[in-house]
Amino acid sequence: MPRTSRAVKLAALPDGLPGPEHFSVVDVPVPVPADGEVLVRNRYFQVFPSLRTLIGGGVKGTPFPPLRPGDTLFGAAVGEVVAAPGVAGLRPGDLVRHWLGWREHAVMPAGQCAPLDGTLPDPAAHLGQAGVAYTALARDARVRPGDTVFVSGGGGGVGSLAGQIARLLGADRVVGSTGSPDKAARLVSELGYDAAVVRGGRPIAEQLAEAAPGGIDVLVDNVGGEQLQAAITAARPGARFVLVGTLAGQLAPDRSGTTAPVEIDTFQLIAKRIEMRGFGGLDDAGPRPEWTERVGAWLRSGDLTFPHVRVAGIEHAPRALQELIGGRHLGAVIVEL
Repeated sequence: MPRTSRAVKLAALPDGLPGPEHFSVVDVPVPVPADGEVLVRNRYFQVFPSLRTLIGGGVKGTPFPPLRPGDTLFGAAVGEVVAAPGVAGLRPGDLVRHWLGWREHAVMPAGQCAPLDGTLPDPAAHLGQAGVAYTALARDARVRPGDTVFVSGGGGGVGSLAGQIARLLGADRVVGSTGSPDKAARLVSELGYDAAVVRGGRPIAEQLAEAAPGGIDVLVDNVGGEQLQAAITAARPGARFVLVGTLAGQLAPDRSGTTAPVEIDTFQLIAKRIEMRGFGGLDDAGPRPEWTERVGAWLRSGDLTFPHVRVAGIEHAPRALQELIGGRHLGAVIVEL
């Protein structure tokens, strides 16, 4: 075992969107596990846009604490057990998922990591958002055969899977939104979308009316803002909306990343009987949730792909976060150690 390891810390609070200069990659002692704890050497960790919110002070009522200068960043990670003194069922070499990413080594109570059982064919796929996409569509939006589905942020970690999963669940037409014509073309050619609208050009409502002329039955909203307004306009009677993310507010350079205000016409909600709910979270109470079984089978059969970018080396993680915020990548962004 080495005596030191590397971790990414918040060096300074940004005035606006964070960049690599606001983080530092530092040497830290390799932690020593106590009885009942697990020492893990991380192999992959996820880069996710919600870090901007945590750096901005966090949101009351959400499960993650705010980040202050000097704090080590955190997030979903997959690692290999190095030592687990006094822990039954875990041995060196086992792969586990946990929330202490952004560091090469992590130590945690055994109850805070989950062994991987091979249900998903690629360990890195456990850092994707297939569980969120599947659960939002199948449980919260109750997608039915023949539905027209609109996914805002179709090129992101959730959206790049949601279009494919909506199709596999029986949706008749799937429309996504994204930030560039190149990504829009990839949504249609690679990710199961029938059409894509592009923010920053013509009004989203106008583009959505053309892409889904009969209206939409389901919205999986990762963005909010203008795209939520457009979805309300396009909604059919009885449409089901699931609010998963708020990227329009979260990544706004002139905001803190902790609020996402949007003006909506509540008359339309009432007149169209639109059901709108926040994403209910993953139900991981059982040893193997339904989504892992179905997603694993789809990945193995080739019916579902896991769009992602792997960035090699912890020293490149701050740049990867900047690129994610800037919309450079399609799908999930994962740092490989």
